[in-house]
Amino acid sequence: MANPAYVAVDWGTSSFRLWLIGTDGTVLAERRSGEGMTSAAKTGFSAVLASHLTAIEAPENLPVIVCGMAGARQGWVEAGYIDVPAPLASILTGAVSVPGESRDIRILPGLAQRDIAMPDVMRGEETQLLGALGRASSGAQAVCMPGTHSKWVHVTDAKVTGFSTFMTGELFDVISKHTILSHAVAGAGEQPADAAAFEAAVSAAFTRPALASNLLFTARSGQLLHGISAAAAQGRLSGTLIGLEIAGALQDAANGTDITLVASGRLQALYEQAFRTLSLAFTAIDADAAVRRGLSAAADAIWPN
Repeated sequence: MANPAYVAVDWGTSSFRLWLIGTDGTVLAERRSGEGMTSAAKTGFSAVLASHLTAIEAPENLPVIVCGMAGARQGWVEAGYIDVPAPLASILTGAVSVPGESRDIRILPGLAQRDIAMPDVMRGEETQLLGALGRASSGAQAVCMPGTHSKWVHVTDAKVTGFSTFMTGELFDVISKHTILSHAVAGAGEQPADAAAFEAAVSAAFTRPALASNLLFTARSGQLLHGISAAAAQGRLSGTLIGLEIAGALQDAANGTDITLVASGRLQALYEQAFRTLSLAFTAIDADAAVRRGLSAAADAIWPN
């Protein structure tokens, strides 16, 4: 077994993921929890990290590379932002040190788009992006990273030219729980997913995004008038929101732009289904693998062998 080389951490708003990485790049140990920034800000970032390092018996002198919300203004230590347009590799030079710690802990910066009309920020996804594409990617690419706040990033010849955040996951949660559509989707989890309803909604929203709020309401009216199931109503809601996201993300993309999907689990399956429905070619990359590769690139740049 390889010796430990460093610890990689992806610290989100509500999630914590840690990997002990060996000198040969293999994962020697892994930890996951719900101790994201929101929780860690109360209990203490240092204490949370220390408990996980103890659990994996990490050597005391082992360095730690961190991405995500630990570097936010309300996080552990503010890591700031790299302004776009910027090379993908620029985040490697912007890591900040955490003071007062016995081991070397670095937090990577996020990316900022300071366009007055379309301001945007990201933290954590920039590291996934680096891991997904590498520092020497070529051509124009649109990278989709689904989540509570989905990110679509436009990259040309390894330079981030712009990006957009879509509140797709959060809107789905709010609409399905706190609007009239909560009645339509009640019990959907107990039924098989309705793929046909999802795909029809994706196509309708992508083709006619201006009808967004009307298309959403059909999840309710379709149930009242035509007896569609809760699963079909949920499929309409999910498909409409994802179709809208894709329409907005690609409205300014050049024809033939390559799409890279960085995702895993259920979200990966949903977005793959949506892309196929719209006949959009794409390449899928596992999100966990991407963020680990990005963190590894940062570790290699900061602590070269």
